[in-house]
Amino acid sequence: MRPKGFIPHPFLNTSRRIARVVDFGHSRKGAGFTLIELLVVIAILAVLAVTVVLVLNPAELIKQARDTTRISDLATLNSAIALYLSDVASPAIGATSYCTSGTTTKGTMACSASTSTVTTGGGWVTINFGSISSGSPLAKLPLDPNNSSTNCGTGATACFYQYLTSGNTTLTYELNASMESTKYANGGGSDVESNSKDGGDNANAYEVGNDPGLDL
Repeated sequence: MRPKGFIPHPFLNTSRRIARVVDFGHSRKGAGFTLIELLVVIAILAVLAVTVVLVLNPAELIKQARDTTRISDLATLNSAIALYLSDVASPAIGATSYCTSGTTTKGTMACSASTSTVTTGGGWVTINFGSISSGSPLAKLPLDPNNSSTNCGTGATACFYQYLTSGNTTLTYELNASMESTKYANGGGSDVESNSKDGGDNANAYEVGNDPGLDL
């Protein structure tokens, strides 16, 4: 029985509300989740999973990673050949062009197939890197990370590396690869294949080397 004119302290009202919330929570613990609540949670998780897949696109990210390897491989080879040409007194770069898969060329010269990764002149890059005064900068020649796959395209645009050489007189060469991802392929956001990007003559291949015009 409250005295007439009694006004409860606000803290008392707040305490009662908290007590009711806690009591409700205790009763819910015993009841657990309803089937509808579980279905709603599952539906939300499914929507989130689909959104993550669409945004991240794991397959495209894997292709981009392989393209990054291709770009790095050709840069490493290009640097090794440049070192060889500047260091060796009588350099020889071979007269045969090789592809690491098939014989369909990415350039204008026919290629023979080879997957040999030795660096002593018998590999798909026919240069003896061991004759460099400081030794070979390469433990072995790289191969396309998805070698012989048609993920990059078919025929000349398939996934493989190519070495083209003008011979031991002019000592010019070209290295080619095809990109696999939408990002790095011709027209992509980080396109490396179009002629305006790499300076070559094949719009569907990434070309590096010392050949003027990269048109071997």
